[in-house]
Amino acid sequence: MIERYTHPEMGNIWSLENEFRTMLKVEILACEAMNKLGIVPDAALREIQTKADFRVERIKEIEAVTNHDIIAFLTNVAEYVGDASKYIHKGLTSSDVKDTALCYMMVQATDLLLQHLEKFLAVLKRRAAEHKYTIMIGRTHGIHAEPMTFGLKFALWMDETERNIERLKQAREFVRVGKLSGAVGTYSNVDPYVEEYVCEHLGLQPVKLATQVIQRDRHADFLTTLAIIGSSLDKMATEIRNLQRTDIREAEEYFASGQKGSSAMPHKRNPITCEKVSGMARLLRGYALAALEDVALWHERDISHSSVERVILPDACIALDHMLRKFTNIIDRLLVYPEAMLANLNKTGGLIYSQNLLIALVSKGVLREDAYKWVQRNAMARWLEGADFKTNVANDPDIKEYLATDEIEKCFDPKPMLRHIDLIMSRFGL
Repeated sequence: MIERYTHPEMGNIWSLENEFRTMLKVEILACEAMNKLGIVPDAALREIQTKADFRVERIKEIEAVTNHDIIAFLTNVAEYVGDASKYIHKGLTSSDVKDTALCYMMVQATDLLLQHLEKFLAVLKRRAAEHKYTIMIGRTHGIHAEPMTFGLKFALWMDETERNIERLKQAREFVRVGKLSGAVGTYSNVDPYVEEYVCEHLGLQPVKLATQVIQRDRHADFLTTLAIIGSSLDKMATEIRNLQRTDIREAEEYFASGQKGSSAMPHKRNPITCEKVSGMARLLRGYALAALEDVALWHERDISHSSVERVILPDACIALDHMLRKFTNIIDRLLVYPEAMLANLNKTGGLIYSQNLLIALVSKGVLREDAYKWVQRNAMARWLEGADFKTNVANDPDIKEYLATDEIEKCFDPKPMLRHIDLIMSRFGL
């Protein structure tokens, strides 16, 4: 368990106390349903409802002997309830209670993660509006390409975050299920009404069919969704890490007063939180792979998935909870340097306007291959010899034959290249 990253809200969801408390809720609801069916007497139900309780430490003591956590739990509950406990768990198998409670906890965790994603989306929207027109260079293959704005980066991340919210809502529906259908899912010793009653009161949907367990493709979908969200954060964090590099330094993580970047080098300002986010995304992808391995079980059930889920489900939710909290703060307080962005944009001496020249020449009737060759030879002179690109283009006899001085000058203006920024940003309500 990654305890050092556990926030109380998410940690409480995955605590043993909450797990057993949820299982107790399932057991009591099942008794209520069986009472309505005439199986559990009224007096016994009242005893169960008023006395049923447990202590985690006592369950651990019993489990040390039984080597079975659900039996240890039921034994401890019986110690509180007394004779009426004989009706608890009647006709049920362990997974009826365990799996239903687990899905309920996954829904709880999902609701908290959705809250974080909505907050993150709001911060992205604010930063996108703030830097809607902050001009910078766009890079492809790590090389300067064409002008864009920093607001577009935030808007792009907004778009992905909105998809992640939809993904997580869908994953929530896949795990918002329960089952109380017995040892192999045939309701051999429990009435289907019990399942319907329990699920309704927990806000879950009964599965159409189960074996002894709820099928693990649902859990795999949930964990791969968390991994996708984590990978999105990894992508964003990696971009910030690159923009914070000394030779770029267009944006950087907030560096607090008194913060230290290195034990050896006092000058360091390192993107440590973004690096943490990137690292923890690797954990989520690993957990997703483990969840996919859990899908295939023997016949109607084995327990090879159980030990895995006890680690990956709480850890994945805790990890993403931590990542979202931290990365939302990074975006909220991200330091942005527009002057550096403009300086970097001009760093190649106008090479980034090469496509404008190419299109201008083609528009004058020049064959595209010829136009490409003329522009490229001047661009290569800039790359390899440090020659001034704009001057060389203006003096190139082939180009001069088709483009006047003012037409060449217009090719080096970034504003027309950004004329659709308002249109793009309006798609995000900006």
